[in-house]
Amino acid sequence: MELTVKQENLAKALNIVGKVASSRTSLPILNNILLQTNGSRLLVAATNLEIAVSQNIGAKIVSPGDITVPARLVSEFISSLPKGNVILKVENDHLKIESGNYTSTINGVAADDFPELPTVDPKNSIQYVINASEFKEAVSQTIITASNDTTRPVLTGVYWHSLEGALYLAATDGYRLSERRLIETDSEVTAIVPASSLQEVLRSLNESIEEIEILFDEVQVKFRAGDTEIVSRLIDGKFIDYRQLIPKNTETVVNLDKSEFVRVVKISSLFARESGGSITLKANDETSKLSIHSIASELGENTSEADSEITGSGEVTLNSRYLLEALNAIDGNKTTFGFSGKLAPTVIKSAENDNYVHIIMPLKS
Repeated sequence: MELTVKQENLAKALNIVGKVASSRTSLPILNNILLQTNGSRLLVAATNLEIAVSQNIGAKIVSPGDITVPARLVSEFISSLPKGNVILKVENDHLKIESGNYTSTINGVAADDFPELPTVDPKNSIQYVINASEFKEAVSQTIITASNDTTRPVLTGVYWHSLEGALYLAATDGYRLSERRLIETDSEVTAIVPASSLQEVLRSLNESIEEIEILFDEVQVKFRAGDTEIVSRLIDGKFIDYRQLIPKNTETVVNLDKSEFVRVVKISSLFARESGGSITLKANDETSKLSIHSIASELGENTSEADSEITGSGEVTLNSRYLLEALNAIDGNKTTFGFSGKLAPTVIKSAENDNYVHIIMPLKS
């Protein structure tokens, strides 16, 4: 194999796919990145057997071929080179890299030992084409409530499902829950996509990408964004009936400016570090004030207030970090915050649209 590529294109591709190459594996080949000519382009790919990421970049091919090389070394070396042309030559499982005054030889492994990259057959899949910015927002809004607890695998992913003519994303870690309505659709899909795979998709996006193509089959999902393809296994199992956890109505409803809400929660959280982030929110419909109280036994205490439109007085104790993450996920300038006493789930959503809802379970006060 011999070819010439642009340093900036190769560095970008290696950065996108390289994060997937696993150093904690019993298969040393998975530490490597595959470099393979593909017509007039160079395929750069990596896999950890759960997810595979590949990108095609423009190249001037002198002779076709392939090789695998250690991901970390080749990524760091190429990113350190100056911009311009980079010549790649393969000789006896060694990759020779030439760029201006720089020449390096990296010991590789034959591509024959690299796992076959997974594919999703378009003929046997459910397909969506989604606006990239809407996709990014929806995934970012739901991925934050996915669990890290690997003993409950179904909760470590985001649940994609169709309901009443729309595609929804949902995730929960048992303490909080989020749901986002994404697009209208006639197709039926039920799939749990690993949160870690969705993080890789988000990392691969840039401002030039306008649409994302998504293909689901029975066991895999493929995301195609520009020249990048990401194929991930789906999580096997049945997602919980999460909709029964979303209150239809709440006894207390608070409408207030989102930026003001974020400010008072941030201030209160400074005094809540000793108590595991615990803050108590009191809504008073007579004074139209939402007050937030927090105590640090050694440092002092804090009460912050925000002007609000309130229906029904009440109080609830929440984790301040969870509340801040929920508020940062909501778009618009006005927030609706609802709860029914100290034990029922708290509902947070935008006062300006209804495509996203965020639930937080209260703390015992």
